[in-house]
Amino acid sequence: MIKLFLKYLTVLWISLFISNYGFTINLSQADLKNLFGEDFSAKQQSVERITDASPQIASDILFALQNENLYINPSNIVIIKTKEGFVDAITQTSVKVENESNLESPTLNNIIRSDIDSAVSQYKLLSKDKNIRGEAINTLSDDFSQIKPELVKKAYEIEVDPHLKSQLASLEAMVSYATADFSTKRELLKILGNSSLLGAQNFLANLIKKDESGNYVEKDKNLHPAIEMAFNEFKSRRFRAEVVSNIFTGLSLGSILLLAALGLAITYGLIGVINMAHGEFLMIGAYATFVVQTIFRSFFMQYQDYYLIFAIPTAFISAAVFGLILEYLVLRHLYGRPLETLLATFGVSLLMMQAVRVIFGAQNVEVGNPTWMSGSFSPMQDFFPGLLIPYNRLLIFFFALAIVFMTWLVLNKTRMGLFVRAVTQNRSMASCVGVKTRRIDSYAFAFGAGIAGLGGCALSQIGNVGPDLGQSYIIDSFMAVVLGGVGQLAGTIIGSFGLGILSKFSEPFIGAVLTKIGLLVMIILFIQKRPQGMFALKGRSAEN
Repeated sequence: MIKLFLKYLTVLWISLFISNYGFTINLSQADLKNLFGEDFSAKQQSVERITDASPQIASDILFALQNENLYINPSNIVIIKTKEGFVDAITQTSVKVENESNLESPTLNNIIRSDIDSAVSQYKLLSKDKNIRGEAINTLSDDFSQIKPELVKKAYEIEVDPHLKSQLASLEAMVSYATADFSTKRELLKILGNSSLLGAQNFLANLIKKDESGNYVEKDKNLHPAIEMAFNEFKSRRFRAEVVSNIFTGLSLGSILLLAALGLAITYGLIGVINMAHGEFLMIGAYATFVVQTIFRSFFMQYQDYYLIFAIPTAFISAAVFGLILEYLVLRHLYGRPLETLLATFGVSLLMMQAVRVIFGAQNVEVGNPTWMSGSFSPMQDFFPGLLIPYNRLLIFFFALAIVFMTWLVLNKTRMGLFVRAVTQNRSMASCVGVKTRRIDSYAFAFGAGIAGLGGCALSQIGNVGPDLGQSYIIDSFMAVVLGGVGQLAGTIIGSFGLGILSKFSEPFIGAVLTKIGLLVMIILFIQKRPQGMFALKGRSAEN
């Protein structure tokens, strides 16, 4: 009697499970064995039966097929190879394998592999990895014609991440929209209008498009106002996300310009030298970072995530030493002759680039991000759908602000900074009171070059490093310095971030080349009205 009662409960539970989720759970070893036969139509049918099984069993088998970890042993039992060993593909019980060479893998053609890949993309919704689930949701939102609604429902029920759960609700709304009634469709449209899933925008736009016959995809015209309202709501939130993204990208570009222009502002304001080799100090800092990374990869692999802590001072010191050498050998002999310094430093920049090509090769080298700088996050996705903030660019922004603060401390709270400001404002008077102006010139030039080296270290974290790295930023750096005011820290900050943001907002409309031309024309017109820049230099030198 008890056995009969348990059997009845088991049958009832299975029937409820099937009715709720629509899964066929009677998958057997015989179904899987067809994968190892010669009949490709039978193999396709076997893949279809696998996709109709319970999510856990189906996902394990499909992932094993995709990764070529599915085998049949001499006992005709289909097994899956895992990190722990081998398990039965159906029961998930451990299977002992004494000789792996006796195992046979299935032969699949491209059509079957395509079917497997399509099925696997759905079962990634049930992955234990949050990032894989997020990628699967975004991928499936672009093509959801083959998605099983019960699978999306199951994924929604077990999802614990609030953001992914919201996106799964949107995906489920897209999948179930076609078969829903009028009132349900209105509710689904509200969900899609407030969705953070980018695929929702195309879905809503397609509903009010006409097909080849001239008919609307959504034939019920009473729903068209609700569709347009949902579409406009999503579009306005997406516009806000693009604005914030452009601002952040502009600040990121401005951070690099700031680190490049900061040293330029100090040296140009102090000694009046137009240093065309300043961009190469960026390059030196970037290659110093590459060398430190290579050392850690070769000798300290277990501490590779910390290489950047050592690369930052190395980049500063390397660029500062090169700056000191350049000032001592070339620039101090050409003070007061701006045209000759321009030509000399341009020649030095060519020599430095060629030296790097000889030492490191002409090809770009790759500098990898530490794990704590990799990836991105999506803040306030309900308000800014599609907004992604990369960790490396965010950290570079704060790094630039930290360097600005340290530079301010050096210039305003140290004895050397006092001397630099004195020489900048009135060199003759500073010399009369005992300031060794030549030495201050050397120290300030090395300090400015070291800051540019830090810029190269930061730049290596967002792109490849090559011999021509500095050439992309030298002109923009000069524009930031001239716009802000020669020798002015605040002006350099505003000029750098301003140019970065303006560039990123205008490039999508007129392109990168026209943006450069437009910014140059704008600065020329601005300088015509205000030659001293946004912030005028104070002191007697400003009057000369």
